[in-house]
Amino acid sequence: MQQILDFAPLVVFLVAYYLKDLYFATGALMLAMLGMLAADWLLLKRVPTMHWISAALVFAFGTATLLLHDQRFIQWKPTVFFWLVSTALLASRWIGDRPLVERLLGPALGTEARLPHVTWQRINLLWVAFYAVLGLVNLAVAFNASERVWVNFKVFGLTALTFAFIAAQLPWLLKRTRTE
Repeated sequence: MQQILDFAPLVVFLVAYYLKDLYFATGALMLAMLGMLAADWLLLKRVPTMHWISAALVFAFGTATLLLHDQRFIQWKPTVFFWLVSTALLASRWIGDRPLVERLLGPALGTEARLPHVTWQRINLLWVAFYAVLGLVNLAVAFNASERVWVNFKVFGLTALTFAFIAAQLPWLLKRTRTE
């Protein structure tokens, strides 16, 4: 259920874009984010931090896009989000007892997953680099391709790259947890 909730605003954005245009899709995305926050509250009795951050960015960049009628603002939103994630991952090296990537992936690997701290730190740095580069790639596509190409890249390309990045690590991590 949570995965459906995570992707619902993205689907709303894409459908609205194909029905009308980027500005209509931006408004629809903003409404969908409100719906996601409400659903979080109703279902979980809390709103996950990533949803708050993403919603705040959508509201800020979406409002600027609509008020100034300038698509560049909404095109910057994924980059700013990725760079914030990259910064949070980097900061987690010094804040808390475990890097952020260990807190995110550890439960997926199971309670028996015990990797050395240095291994988690290296994986965390890999994620820092990945999200920093993903932000740059978004900007490259946004400002060097057509609006339609960027919208499709935002919805399908960025999502696929993120899933592929995580999926490529899981077998390696599972193998390491068995041998260490």
